[in-house]
Amino acid sequence: MAQKKKSDKHSNPGKEKSVSPTKSDSGGGVDENNKYFDEIKNKWLNKYRKNGKLTENYYLHELFHRQEELVKLQYWVKDKGLKVAILFEGRDAAGKGGVIKRITERTNPRIIRVVALGIPTEREKSQWYFQRWVAHLPAAGEVVLFDRSWYTRAITEKVMGFCNEPEYREFLRSCPQFERMLIRSGIVLLKYWFSVSDEEQERRFRQRAEDPKRRWKLSEMDLESWNRWVEYSKAKDRMMQYTDTRQSPWYVVPSDDKKRARLNCISHIIKKVPYEDMLPDPIELPPRQDHGGYERSPFEDQTFVDESC
Repeated sequence: MAQKKKSDKHSNPGKEKSVSPTKSDSGGGVDENNKYFDEIKNKWLNKYRKNGKLTENYYLHELFHRQEELVKLQYWVKDKGLKVAILFEGRDAAGKGGVIKRITERTNPRIIRVVALGIPTEREKSQWYFQRWVAHLPAAGEVVLFDRSWYTRAITEKVMGFCNEPEYREFLRSCPQFERMLIRSGIVLLKYWFSVSDEEQERRFRQRAEDPKRRWKLSEMDLESWNRWVEYSKAKDRMMQYTDTRQSPWYVVPSDDKKRARLNCISHIIKKVPYEDMLPDPIELPPRQDHGGYERSPFEDQTFVDESC
């Protein structure tokens, strides 16, 4: 087992000393091939684009550092047996899937896993509403990312008429109690609402409709939700009124700029779950054992995929 490093409390990765993604061959200043970072002044020259959104270079640089912190966080969660549940909610095309993808991109899926439940079965519909979600809550040493959660009842089911009024009112009454139970049991519960403007949501919908690679993301339900923008807004406001509690608050993530939303959300997560650096020391590979006269089977006896590239 690798020897652990001396633990240091983590700092805000956004405050870390910047490192140029491309070193200058001239020994300083701005690289001719990298007009975004001044190595002498240790300063980003072009952090934002003309439309106010983050530049790709700055975004990738900051994302790399935040993903490194997430790796440290997962070691801490595993070692200390923490139980973390993170809820991602918001309108369709608000950017929930994008931040979940960046969180899991470099982490261990056995520690940080995603739960995205589909339409409930007839049996599940007959159960206590929270029952099917309870089965996916984290055990010790796990972080569970809920790509939509029990709040489906407060938004989609309410607006689309998939639940009746007594069921809806019961959810608003019982949800804060349910979440207090989770917190008392030792679960760290974080809830994020991704807020996108109607103009930006329409732009993303049109982009999905025109791009064959993204068209699968656009469903009839998405189009109906877009048509019912005001109803969704009213449902969200009422949900916040009942479930934005002191013990379990909602954290709103402005997401018209998806890259900025991803960085801000990940930064907030690593601030809300205190951890220390437990990264193992670099591992040296031992020499391979002698092949003992082993001979690989002939290539002509094996079936290979076609080399199309």
